[in-house]
Amino acid sequence: MQLSMWTYPWDIQDLGLETVERDLMQRAGLNMISLATSYHAGRFLQARSPKRKAYFPEDGTIYFKPSAARWTHLAIQPKVADVIREGGDVLGQLIRRREAGGPGVSCWTVCLHNTRLGMLYPQAVTRNAFGDLNYYSLCPSNPDARVYVRALVADISHGYRPDRIELESPSFMGFAHEYHHEKDGVGLTPEDDFLLSLCFCPSCLDRAAKAAVDGEAARKLVAQWIVETCERAVPARRFPDFPADGLDVFRPWPELHAYLLWRFEPVTSLVAELREVAHPATKVLIIDLKDGWLGGCDLAALGKVCDGAILCAYGMQPDDVASVVTAGRAALGAGKFLGIGYRLFYPEMSGPDVLVAKVKPARRPDVDGLNFYNYGLVPAARLDWMKAALLDL
Repeated sequence: MQLSMWTYPWDIQDLGLETVERDLMQRAGLNMISLATSYHAGRFLQARSPKRKAYFPEDGTIYFKPSAARWTHLAIQPKVADVIREGGDVLGQLIRRREAGGPGVSCWTVCLHNTRLGMLYPQAVTRNAFGDLNYYSLCPSNPDARVYVRALVADISHGYRPDRIELESPSFMGFAHEYHHEKDGVGLTPEDDFLLSLCFCPSCLDRAAKAAVDGEAARKLVAQWIVETCERAVPARRFPDFPADGLDVFRPWPELHAYLLWRFEPVTSLVAELREVAHPATKVLIIDLKDGWLGGCDLAALGKVCDGAILCAYGMQPDDVASVVTAGRAALGAGKFLGIGYRLFYPEMSGPDVLVAKVKPARRPDVDGLNFYNYGLVPAARLDWMKAALLDL
């Protein structure tokens, strides 16, 4: 079983590669590291770092040394993070350590969630039913955005040959996503947030039209509903059974329903292209959430075009984890990688017994890997919790 921990390159620089490797392999009992190779902005409490306790990473940068030839003439260009340009190629160091007996290497790669690129290339971002731009999200239908992500995956896999690449956000993003000082005085319901997240950019409308789907009709209806939401004195549920009943709640509006079903296609086809351009020796996995379908992720379809998935069990109780494992294996089918991801944050994980109980349902022969979030963000003592949860695996 592949046992990995999501890790930022700046944590390795701060603590030293030997310390991180010892922590992961000996103290936590892992055999792999999932390194961020493309990442978004944030503000992180650095629990482990001896150099700082708060860190603001550069927005939308890459954490490896790209091959210039792969990016020549592309419309969207990456930026190497200053910590890599000035502090050295952490991914390259990990690959060399792997060859010398160190842990396996997985590249945790954020695909379309990128505000820096959205600001620089607004023509490539998603747009809501009113044409408002979502700068934090490149659109999976946009040709330039697709070429950018293809180059990203090809460059990493052929240049470094990691064991696997984990794709985060190759899909549509929600309207609410912890952007700077998000303001909502209306009180959006779950369906309101979903409707505001739907993309009707020119690329989506054109791609849908080629599939004989009337995106413009869907856009007009969504815009009407959002206007009505904003005019209410207090929030009211239009679809009380959403998201529990999925897209079926939209069946009475066939044009919108058809558009929502079509919306899986840009994501599935993009992931298929990423598998095609990646080196054959590197597995390509999706990082998915329980409600990933909200962003256009059809796990069964994705399982047919890539090597598998890591399903995040964040905020779940043991019985929920067991259900995710069973449903995930059924969707992916036999022979595809199935991993389960855990978040080690308090109070979600309040002690070692809690983690042991939540990991237990995933200790099955048909589960291929476990991932834990996040090395630099939690106290070192929680590495011991992981060791207890993984005992005898």
